[in-house]
Amino acid sequence: MQDAVSVTLLTGFLGAGKTTLLNYFLAHHGDASVAILENEFGAVNIDGALLAAGENVNIVELSNGCVCCSVRGEFSAALHALLDQRAWGDMHFDRLIVETTGLADPAPVLQTFFVDERLREEMRLDAVITLVDCHHIQRQLDEYPVAAAQIGFADRILLTKADLCDEQQQAEVRERIHRINRKASLFHVTQGICPAELWLDINAFTLSDTHFISTGYYQVCPGAGSTNFVPFQAALSQKPAWNDAIQAHVFEAGELDLHRVGAFMERCIEQYGNDMLRYKGVLAIADGAQRLIVQGVHKVAGFDYGAPWSDGEERRSRLVIIGRDLPVNALREGFMKASASLCL
Repeated sequence: MQDAVSVTLLTGFLGAGKTTLLNYFLAHHGDASVAILENEFGAVNIDGALLAAGENVNIVELSNGCVCCSVRGEFSAALHALLDQRAWGDMHFDRLIVETTGLADPAPVLQTFFVDERLREEMRLDAVITLVDCHHIQRQLDEYPVAAAQIGFADRILLTKADLCDEQQQAEVRERIHRINRKASLFHVTQGICPAELWLDINAFTLSDTHFISTGYYQVCPGAGSTNFVPFQAALSQKPAWNDAIQAHVFEAGELDLHRVGAFMERCIEQYGNDMLRYKGVLAIADGAQRLIVQGVHKVAGFDYGAPWSDGEERRSRLVIIGRDLPVNALREGFMKASASLCL
């Protein structure tokens, strides 16, 4: 049986530079065994024609609307067709990159991989990569809620066109992004120059432990392809909050009671799932040898056991919820009430 296909969801608002990034990848990895699922809003797909694909690259184009609107139709059918052709030997690829239209909400796209049994078995979600146009994102966030959703779903954010902005503008954009999504690492890239290892094979959906708060950003050095880490300034948390409805919230505790935390998550998903864009966590369960992994999109959630805790390792529970207008204090209180120490 063939190994599961690694799937990267590439998103970002119109003009953020997704096609430029893909062309850089294709130019430097011409031998990559990859399929690219391209989507365009409208009857004619232009982006697919702009890709400089090599002979090992398979491009599938979807038109007549964005994949988030046809997720149970053309998109799902295209994924199954790709798997069929791979199984028959008509198409060879080990990786799938799904490039959504700039107007797409990532939620239903991700949910497809959660609810479709065949896709769960034969495809493995790797990460959501969101490109952000530094020069235009402030206005896009003010006018288009989907721009905030795309940032909120991200496991990694690539900030483009920062060279068109001064240092103050860049800092303001980074701060606004950070308030929406504090778990995603942020990289500055220029003209699509970004080493593949910075946005592929991240394993964001295969948790054993994770960095739940991003504390800085990375500058990609075009020459060597290396990165320099730049911490966020301490003044970040002291500045006035932006009015973006979507924000990231981090909940931490020690060991949890399995039944109590299960009931807490069930209540959260039932009552607030429509406003919980993305959530993921590593939980320490009392008397449990392994980490309990939680991740979901809106009301579609998955629970699984991950790596075992090591002897002497601090058993901490951490949960990140990225959502809009959530009752954070009530959720934090509910999470803390799941503590195993309260059950004694």
